[in-house]
Formats: sequence, C-alpha cells, structure tokens
Amino acid sequence: MTGSDSAGFGPATDDAFFSSRRYRPRGRSTADAGPAMAVPAPEIQEMLDALPGSVIFLLPEPGPDGEVADFRIAAASPEAVDIRTRRGRDLVGRSVLETYPTVAGTALWHGYLQALATGVRYEGEPFEYEEVLAGIPHLSRFAVRAAPCRAGLIVSWVRLDSGEREQRRLTAMQRLGNMGWADWDLVRNVITWSDEVYPIFGRDRALGPMTLEELPAHVVAEDLPALGETVQHLLRDGEPVDHTFRITTPAGQIRHVRIVAEAEADAHGDPVEVHGFFQDRTTTKNAEQQLLDQERTALVQHGLLTAERDLAAELKHALLPPPQRSMRLAGLTVDIAYQPLQEGLNLGGDWYSAIELPDGSALLVIGDVAGHGLDAVATMAQLRFTAKGMAITGMPLDTILDRLNTLLRHTPERDFSTATMIMARYEPTHNRLTWVQAGHLPPLLIRQGQPYYLPTPKGLLLGATTTPTYEPATLHLLPGDHLLLYTDGLIEEPGQVIDEGLDRLARTAAQCVGNAHALDSILDALVEPDVQRDDICVLHVSL
Repeated sequence: MTGSDSAGFGPATDDAFFSSRRYRPRGRSTADAGPAMAVPAPEIQEMLDALPGSVIFLLPEPGPDGEVADFRIAAASPEAVDIRTRRGRDLVGRSVLETYPTVAGTALWHGYLQALATGVRYEGEPFEYEEVLAGIPHLSRFAVRAAPCRAGLIVSWVRLDSGEREQRRLTAMQRLGNMGWADWDLVRNVITWSDEVYPIFGRDRALGPMTLEELPAHVVAEDLPALGETVQHLLRDGEPVDHTFRITTPAGQIRHVRIVAEAEADAHGDPVEVHGFFQDRTTTKNAEQQLLDQERTALVQHGLLTAERDLAAELKHALLPPPQRSMRLAGLTVDIAYQPLQEGLNLGGDWYSAIELPDGSALLVIGDVAGHGLDAVATMAQLRFTAKGMAITGMPLDTILDRLNTLLRHTPERDFSTATMIMARYEPTHNRLTWVQAGHLPPLLIRQGQPYYLPTPKGLLLGATTTPTYEPATLHLLPGDHLLLYTDGLIEEPGQVIDEGLDRLARTAAQCVGNAHALDSILDALVEPDVQRDDICVLHVSL
C-alpha cells in the first residue's frame, strides 16, 4: 500500500484507455488468465499523468499455486505519494508486500483480492497504516478505493489526517483556480498573502506581501483610475468588489489579475479588515484575444465580413443541419446523413462540416459534444464555426484542435463541457488526406472490399485537460476507396461493448459500399426503426 497518502488505488477507468492486455473473467483465479499477466500499454501511464491525486495501477503476481501472491505497481499518477514521500514514477515497479509488508492480511489486502476475483469495486472503512521512519512511528489514515480493470486494479487513496487534508484542499483549490487568498488588517497595517499569490505578481516571497502603497507602481497606467475607484468603494462603502486589472511583473510580463474582496467593519461602521483573493486570468484573456484575432484575420483574408449579414441563416444551418445530402468536394464524393435523436429543434450535440478551402483542398469535420439541449447546441455551433474559420486561414489541424480545447476550457458562460472530434484535409493534387482526432472513434477505410480501422493518432477529447497533445496522421486515398467518419450513435447498443459495434459496422459497410446508395444501405442495416437511442451523424467519402 502507498500513502499520501499511502494506501492503494483509485476509481475505475474506461477500458478504452488500455490495450495489449489479457481479459480475465470475473471470479477466476490468475491461474486461468493465461501464461503471462498482461502489461499495460503506455497509454495507461499517459492517462495517469493527467489525473490529480494519488492513483496507481496494480498488476497481480501469481504464486506457485496460481493464486495472487503479491501486486506490483505498473503505473502511477504524478501526485501519488506514499508515507516515505516517494512520488509518481518512483513508485512504479515496486512490490506492494515488499514495500509495505504490514498490509498483508489486512482488510485492505483482502479487499484487493476480492475486487480482482469478483469484479466489484472495493471501498472499505478508513485504513490505518503505521510505518517507522528514523525510529519514530508514523500512523496515518486513508480512504482507499480499488476497482478491477481487466487484468489488474486501479487504486486511489486520500489521506484523512484532518489538518493536512483541509490544507491540501485549500492548496488544490487555489492551484486549480490560479488564485491565492489575501488579508489586510487595516488597524495594524498588516498584509498577509497565501503562497499562491506571489507567483501571480511575480514577487519574491522573501520580500513579503506587497503593500497598498507599492501596488500602483505595478498596475498598468490605463487601469489605475478604475482600480482606485474600486478600492475606495470597498473601503468607503463597505461593499464587496470584483474587479480585473492589469499588472506588469518584475520580468516585464503583462498579467490580468482579478481581485474579489469584502471588508469587515467595527461597531462604528469603519472597515478594520479586508478579506479576499487574487486570481490570474491571463490565460483566459489571452485565449479570448487569440480567438478574436484569428476570427478577424479569417474575415479579412477570405471576405467573410459579408457573413455577418447572413448570421441568422448560418446559425439556423448550424442548429438544423440538412438530414441528408451529397456533394462533390475537391474530386471527392461526400454523402452525409444526420439523424438527431430529438425531434423539433434537433437539439443534439452531433455535428459535421464539409467545405472546400481557398487552396482547393477539402475540409471534412465530424464531432460530438457531450449532452443534449441548448448548451450542447451552443457549444456545437461555437466549435463548428471556429474550426472552419481557422481552417480557412491555413492553420495546421493539430493547432486548431489545441485552440478549440483552450476555447472549451475557458468559456465562462457555460458549465464544463467536452467534445470529441475528427478534422481532415484532403489535397487532391496528391490524393493525400491529413487528419487529427480528439478522443473520437477511428475512421473506417474500405479498400478493395476489405474494411480497416485507421490507427488512431494521439489526441484526448476536447476540454478534458489543459495540456493536451494532438498529432496528425496521413493517408493516401486510392481510386475505389471508401472512408466513413461517424459518431457513436451509429454503433452503440445497450449492454454491448464498443468493439462489437465496431465489428458490426465494418462487416456491414464492406457489404454495402458497392451499392448505388451505400450510406442508406448502411443506415438501414444498423439502425432499427423507432429504436434509435442517440444522435447519428455519418460522412461517407469516396474517391
């Protein structure tokens, strides 16, 4: 067991993140699992690298009798830390019983074995673990969860020592929000900052908090009058304030800083203390400015200023795409089917785009925003138009996905949302298709009657993390090739794993692409009348 935190492992993780592993049915011993235990693919470590907190992946090690004799840590999140302060990758490769011998025979150990054998998540009572460090016993309490994942366990833990836990929560909240708290004692003229405020102002901690007299020297001149009025309003009227201003750090960087504060008054109504926080909103402001600049550039370079007159018509087209259409783009035949689950306003998150770019190439896009309703439609329209605008300027596809991810992460008027997406650019002079993806299902290629799912390049779904990586892939299309881009509504069935749906699509498409109306034939074969359970969007591309 490990600890933070030093205990074990975390919530179940989608099996799609794992590959190259052997499936062991529930209720079977490791002796039935095959000659060798599966080793997680590099993707599992990459996934854990993006997770907060203490999370690790355990693989069981069988003894001579075939039963589980130990577990070994195969992957660990960067923030995983045990009672000896070993962190992240330092934990990988360690044996549980060799590293934490007193875990053997405990309720936690039996919980691990039970979860692996039954396939049911284990979440026991708080677990106490004692270890002697430098001759001094250290007792810690942890809440541990273990969930089976194919051949191993995903285990997460949280340390329950109350003081450390509360401090950790406060620190995490400030870090995730790019903020730090501040207090002003107006009677004693004492200012206190949390550690997180100093990086916001680029200030050395050894200098201590910045006084109110020092602050104007760091504020951009144009923002001083409004900030002065805000401070006066806080101290004179005693009303809470929420104001954003710009500062120049000692390194010469311009940052957008938000202050939210309220004053406490004495019995006479005079303010004696001010409590509040500073928040660094530079990333949000820069993202908004970059998107605005990109939109303006696209409008100027490609004559899109006239699109403002047709905004209402374009928005209607975005909300209600034609249910069926066929077009020729850059030498390709593109057949499109869009079947929303909801009737009326078609308020679904599935969407597509197929246009010819100024250089004569074709842009093909398909996406799926999580959820339904107006928020999903608004996010869909935002992604659709922004992606098209950036593609028209010739921006690389992987850069476009990175910008769209930033847009989803910094859209304050809507709650947290995610989306999957594929973008492809076809160059007819070279018969070359360059594509990128963000957590979307793989394109299906049918060549000479044989179906192939294209290898998926790296790319997490949009909005999932602040530091995604998107990589392009290239395919040379041949005469007679057929390519399908689709959303999950085409293949998903209740109680069925996604691989079965992918296999069914591959078989059906291979049989139907020779028909005159191939896309209609595929939909008729896969979608039962009156039992559609999700939006369906499909692009059938043929050369």
